[in-house]
Amino acid sequence: MSSVLKTCVRASNQIAVLRQLVRTVFVSQRTPLPGNTLCRFRHIECKNVRRLHASVHRKFTPRRALLYVPGDDERKLSKAASLDVDCVVMDCEDGVALSRKVAARETISKILNSGTAKFGRSECAVRVNPVISMVTHEDLTVMLSGPSLPQCVVLPKVDTPGDIQIFSSELKSALQGKNIQDKLNLIIQTESAIGLLNVQAICEQATEISKDSPFTLEGIIFGSDDFCADIGATRTEGAEELIYARQKIVVVAKAYGIQAIDMVHINFKDLESLRNQSLQGARMGFTGKQVIHPAQVPVVQEAFLPSPEKLEWATQLIKAFEEHPKSDKGAFVFRGSMIDMPSLLQAKNIVELDKAVKESNSHM
Repeated sequence: MSSVLKTCVRASNQIAVLRQLVRTVFVSQRTPLPGNTLCRFRHIECKNVRRLHASVHRKFTPRRALLYVPGDDERKLSKAASLDVDCVVMDCEDGVALSRKVAARETISKILNSGTAKFGRSECAVRVNPVISMVTHEDLTVMLSGPSLPQCVVLPKVDTPGDIQIFSSELKSALQGKNIQDKLNLIIQTESAIGLLNVQAICEQATEISKDSPFTLEGIIFGSDDFCADIGATRTEGAEELIYARQKIVVVAKAYGIQAIDMVHINFKDLESLRNQSLQGARMGFTGKQVIHPAQVPVVQEAFLPSPEKLEWATQLIKAFEEHPKSDKGAFVFRGSMIDMPSLLQAKNIVELDKAVKESNSHM
């Protein structure tokens, strides 16, 4: 082979590697890859660059289990703080009767500001009532009235991008006059057919609005029971009727660099079924699951944590990939399998999750 031809081949290989590396950098940060990146580097859309910047600088917070606790029950709220759950959601919505909404707001505010509950490594979240209820502003005004704020707000039944606009306005009003050091994390809930159809537009709206609002979009929760009721589906043990909806939630969440939280397993006494459903969700790409009873927490959190064998595989694969360029070869084989960029991404996600959980545990 002539020297000129060798040079051309080497240059072609380098371009291919560069393309793969660009894709790896973007995808490994859970960020949508701008459509023009691989073909025309100079024409990356500004919108996608901003999204990339936000995702790269976002700290990953483990939310393998989100435990809902009725906001009007001070005893349960105080106990939840010691359960070693990734995220405690003090609920003012479905978990509280209409006649107890006022009590729930006041109790949650008391828990946040009295210092009686120490949440330790657990993320402290509150779930407000949906925008359509017309009481979201009251929830926010009371629960965020003191000096101590929750780390996260869960907004249920988000059906349109307009819901995000209203929420943003009401959140700004509730926080007016406060010196906010860090933005609140926002997790939205998709619970209806129209909400599922609009979920991409909702995430786009939330991403854009968050630039000038006191929140950062962190995740999407799939509300399966309200969704089933809305479409007239019958819940089954295998949840076949929800496959499309669950897959769409995962795809949209990952496209926007945020977390996807799977449905509740209502039969809290059947821990084996819970484990199987949790493992299924993890395989589908969900990062966590909603739970309604303390007994569900360890089962779910273990299911969404990489096994020691999987972690060892991921760590060694990354190490092998880093050593590979020194060999001046193309694709390579690792433990009998041909390794490509998706395999590398999967390995990096496994290591990142393990690292984030260990860092969270160190703050107990």
